[in-house]
Amino acid sequence: MDEKLSRAIEKRRDDLVALTRDLIRFPTVNPPGEAYAPCAEFIAQRLKKSGFETQLIRGEGTPGDTDRYPRTNIIARFDGRTHGQTVHFNSHIDVVDAGDGWTVDPFEGVVKDGKVYGRGACDMKGGLAASIIAAEAFLEVYPDFAGSIEISGTVDEESGGFGGVAYLASKGFFSKPRVDHVIIPEPLNKDRICLGHRGVWWAEIETKGEIAHGSMPFLGDCAVRHMGAVLDAFEKELFPALDQKQTRMPVVPEGAKRSTMNINSIHGGQTDDYSGLPSPNVPDSCRLVIDRRFLLEEDITEVKREVTSILDRLQWERPKFHYNIRDIMEVQPLMTERDAPVVTAVAQGIREVFGKEPEYVISPGTYDQKHIARIGLLHDCIAYGPGILDLAHRPDEYVGIEDMVESAKVMALGLKVLLSGSI
Repeated sequence: MDEKLSRAIEKRRDDLVALTRDLIRFPTVNPPGEAYAPCAEFIAQRLKKSGFETQLIRGEGTPGDTDRYPRTNIIARFDGRTHGQTVHFNSHIDVVDAGDGWTVDPFEGVVKDGKVYGRGACDMKGGLAASIIAAEAFLEVYPDFAGSIEISGTVDEESGGFGGVAYLASKGFFSKPRVDHVIIPEPLNKDRICLGHRGVWWAEIETKGEIAHGSMPFLGDCAVRHMGAVLDAFEKELFPALDQKQTRMPVVPEGAKRSTMNINSIHGGQTDDYSGLPSPNVPDSCRLVIDRRFLLEEDITEVKREVTSILDRLQWERPKFHYNIRDIMEVQPLMTERDAPVVTAVAQGIREVFGKEPEYVISPGTYDQKHIARIGLLHDCIAYGPGILDLAHRPDEYVGIEDMVESAKVMALGLKVLLSGSI
């Protein structure tokens, strides 16, 4: 272990905890996108004091962007004494709703038993704080480095990342020659390197019917019953078939090594009236949203055909069955090669800090690496950060203080390797 770097991070331990607490206290809940601007401005002020040049960039025109809820991102850059490669740490600042079941205030940043509690502590404000501390410690120890360091706090990752990394990637912020290596401090455990993620296809299926009075349903055609036939076919045919598909990708947890599909939501019938009572109508529309996660071995065309073939068959089998299907989002599976520079550098850091080989994993769900690869065409990208993925989005979410300190050391060592050109 580089003792100078280690000491520089250890002396910042209290600062790391305080910074994490400060970040948690911004209730950056998405949806709707609260407190993005003040959180981004706070990060900008912090990094300016460390010598970074900062930009606040609004994802104008992206989903959810309004004057009340602007999609405000922060990008900070520190250029070294001489030209070289650029390492970028990207963290999302948005968090999901706190929900019920907390034993502490979810937006207070409570410190207890060596942990910092709060919504976003694990996913991923602890990782953001660790990356800032790592960069500041590196700048203190190696002020004459060649290259550049960037740190970003971006929005909307929890809802697809379109106002954050996707928007910035479309503007060239995640492409060469500006950036060479990207580390995303998502919570995948401090001794793991996440190489990528499974693919995803979100789609909305609508079954059609004919409206009639609820007391005489025989005069109409119930779209909800048609959707019931769709769900029945999925249960009997599609779900068992998906469960048989396995991948060579090192996906965690074990259950995610199979293809999966989640029924995200279902809506049918007319809206309630002002009294809260339902309308006495036969529903003429029912909409179902599916979340299909697929593997590197699967082709997206076949993934879609598995669903549409069932719908097409029902169209022949059921009288008056009509459907529409609409793509919402599709993302291909990603897996960065183990010998990529950023993987090699972070692996070296893990060996030095923990005295063991890293575990290489694939995330069950997507994160902003998808936009960096798809739009920015930059593939030297991984997720590495403190925290336990299973705690994300749950009550009493926390991040361990020691985990953040050790992860910051790994990140700082990764910087040293990548910017020294010693790979």
